[in-house]
Amino acid sequence: MRPEIGSEFHWDPAVLLNDARDGLLPPGHALFATGCGALTVLLRHLARPGRLHVPSFFCMGVAQVLGAHMPLAWYRDLPSPVRPGDVVLAQNLFGRSDGAVWREWIPAHPEVTVIEDHSHDPFGPWAANSIAAYGVASLRKTLPLPDGGMLWSPQGHDVPTPVAGPAPGSDLKLAAMVLKAAWLDGRPVAKAAFRDLQQQGERALLGSESAPSAFTTAVLPVLDIAGLRATATRNVRALEDLLPAPPGTFPPGAAPFRIQVLCPDEPTRDGLLRHLAAHGIYAPVHWRQPTNGFWSGDPEAADLATRILTLPVDHRCTPGDIDRIAAVVASAPMPVSAAPGVPARRSR
Repeated sequence: MRPEIGSEFHWDPAVLLNDARDGLLPPGHALFATGCGALTVLLRHLARPGRLHVPSFFCMGVAQVLGAHMPLAWYRDLPSPVRPGDVVLAQNLFGRSDGAVWREWIPAHPEVTVIEDHSHDPFGPWAANSIAAYGVASLRKTLPLPDGGMLWSPQGHDVPTPVAGPAPGSDLKLAAMVLKAAWLDGRPVAKAAFRDLQQQGERALLGSESAPSAFTTAVLPVLDIAGLRATATRNVRALEDLLPAPPGTFPPGAAPFRIQVLCPDEPTRDGLLRHLAAHGIYAPVHWRQPTNGFWSGDPEAADLATRILTLPVDHRCTPGDIDRIAAVVASAPMPVSAAPGVPARRSR
């Protein structure tokens, strides 16, 4: 097995169950090719006259797409002020929140439609006990699928369906997953072959409002979601125990989205990214927010975006992988002020 940690998922049939057990999927859900596409279809369905309140620390690419459908307002912790007809997008950031603050806020603001983004832990306790009007999740962020977004209504509202037609790019992403599995197994496959397919597929898939691929639709009911979540959580705890900082916190039953570390500044963060990549560890950044382009207007969120990176510990990691990530972080030639999780931010 080639020593690569992180990056895009490969396809491994070992993640399948012997029979269908889709009990974790919420009732009345609809599947889309992407979580972003599910959101845009939902916003058209709602046709609310107000603004869409989006967290200032969020994926700018998704926010920009959503901004074409509703005027955007940005918030840090809780949106204020809100008006009747507004829509609020809440997020379970990195799967480390229990949602208690939103269970208080939602009943106090019945004139506002709340959509919760559970992409970082679609099957965690907050998602399972949500009281929001709608929930959405990009399944391919945490599950080894080429595409997939899920939309449901905890309050039992009608859920719109995807637009007709196949999801563009899903076939390219699946081909990349299969080729990557062969490459990891030492087969004579050029890495560039599947990387090019991944990138082409991602560009084509971006924001798709179509239904997911036939592959994702068929595999999802027999995917060992509970097993993947449990393994990922054990791996997160194991790596946190090896890092030079107190373990991060998350609610019982949650599956935190990998581990976030904070650096003192952007050059240190980017140096750590290069150091990890030189050792075959590919750490994503959630999320870049250049202030000379489309951004939230929140300098605190933009500053956080320059200093954060995500250590790619998930269900794929072996105990040896976890030890290697910890050793490589410890050997970084630059000073790293790393701490799991994201610090609390002031209300805005």
